Amino acid sequence: MAKKRIAKKREPTSSPRGLWSGHISFGLINIPVQLISAREQKDIHFSMIDPKNLSPIGYKYYNKKTGKEVSHGKTVKAYEYKKGSYVVMTPADFKKANPRATQTIDIENFVELQEIDPVFFERAYYLQARKGGEKAYNLLCEALEKTGKVAIAKIVLHNKQHLVALIARGSSLLLELLHFAENVKELHELNKAKSNGSKKTSSRELQMAERLIDDMTAPWKPDSYRDTYRADILKLVQAKVKAGKATEIAPLREKKDPEETTPVFDLMPLLKKSLESKKRTARGRRASLH
Repeated sequence: MAKKRIAKKREPTSSPRGLWSGHISFGLINIPVQLISAREQKDIHFSMIDPKNLSPIGYKYYNKKTGKEVSHGKTVKAYEYKKGSYVVMTPADFKKANPRATQTIDIENFVELQEIDPVFFERAYYLQARKGGEKAYNLLCEALEKTGKVAIAKIVLHNKQHLVALIARGSSLLLELLHFAENVKELHELNKAKSNGSKKTSSRELQMAERLIDDMTAPWKPDSYRDTYRADILKLVQAKVKAGKATEIAPLREKKDPEETTPVFDLMPLLKKSLESKKRTARGRRASLH
């Protein structure tokens, strides 16, 4: 199983706001920490509008019994324990259910990172030591680094419990949310229909594929990858603005959907063309450097 690659840490450019504050419980040691998001979401935000007059569409909370509008701030959470019957839950109730779980990251055991199948990883956060916890925090980081282990624990975020892995990254800790096994769909569930054996690859095809992989192998450089689709969308938006149109303009040339292509049974010609293309690209790059 491939070991999960950990990208080089980027220090936050400004003082980040903690998403959660509590303690790591490590044996009898309690380490005060705060949770910081490791992501910067750069989505394109679209507004929903009525195409008839380009007016924004609004959403309302309303009482389904009376039809009257209810402000979001006046709603409460409730659990429907039987049809039409509810138990109202307040923020205090969620903490009261298990005070320790909402305030503590309880380390349950330690495992090898490569033992965790990548399908279990969900989202990464940074864990920072709070005042008074620096020494114990550093001790845990160093111990994880030296043993090559990761800590498996649980945390409650937004009224939901998550399985997590604490991973040492130099002098810092990364908290990776993990899926519980009950929420992971295993591959055998997707492959119930057995192959009839007619799609087996030949040894020559496998060798050619291995050569192509070797030719395309490069060092992991996360900064070299960009969200090109986001950039293409923004270009199209700018083109519409420049054209002074709110309706359609000449569409971009579309690529054929791979799912609509004819099935390929002889892979050798495609593999050879791929290798030749990569070689031409490599020669072109070398020539541009001279």
